[in-house]
Amino acid sequence: MKDSKIERIRKDMLTACIKLADLGFLAGVGGNLAVRIDSKLMAVTPSATDYYTMKPEDLCILEINGLKMVEGTKQPTTESGLHASFFSLRPEIEVSLHTHQPLASAVSLLGLDMDIASEEGKKNIGPFVRIVSYAPSGTPFLVRAFRSRIIKETNGYLLRNHGLICGAFTLDQTIANVKLVEKEAARFLRNRIEKNPNLSYMPNAVKDQLLSAL
Repeated sequence: MKDSKIERIRKDMLTACIKLADLGFLAGVGGNLAVRIDSKLMAVTPSATDYYTMKPEDLCILEINGLKMVEGTKQPTTESGLHASFFSLRPEIEVSLHTHQPLASAVSLLGLDMDIASEEGKKNIGPFVRIVSYAPSGTPFLVRAFRSRIIKETNGYLLRNHGLICGAFTLDQTIANVKLVEKEAARFLRNRIEKNPNLSYMPNAVKDQLLSAL
């Protein structure tokens, strides 16, 4: 498929993946990225492929409705259904990113919605990041759980015991959004540690060391 728009999207996705891998948000072969091409097609990262060795032709072109692969040299990410759901239910979203970033992933273990405190975060993500109930990775069960939680008021979702999925209108804004979520996750965890009565017997030095890590 020789299409200048698709070629540009693939190139931009590779650049974004390297940035995210350098940040530690896409570790090894974990996490995945999708970009809407038009109302019918999306480009997604392949499954089990190192981001530093990925090539443009490795990025898969799929139909949003049905996930039929139109072009690509490898198998698409097993989380393609999550991205397709985001694009289907939020037609204004152009980019969908799933990360395993450390602090947001830690918050996902709590099974709670996470409030957003910063004005920049509220503007670009929304007032909160919504929790999605646990289901095994890459399964229709997780897709259904995610679809049931998608709303217009937030662009960020915590997949319980798993990681984060975040959307935006551009690749740059999506990367900025996951950075914002990581900062908010640090604040959220600090607040819970400081206010947790079960940690009242923890030595202050130990608690301070824990807090300084966030």
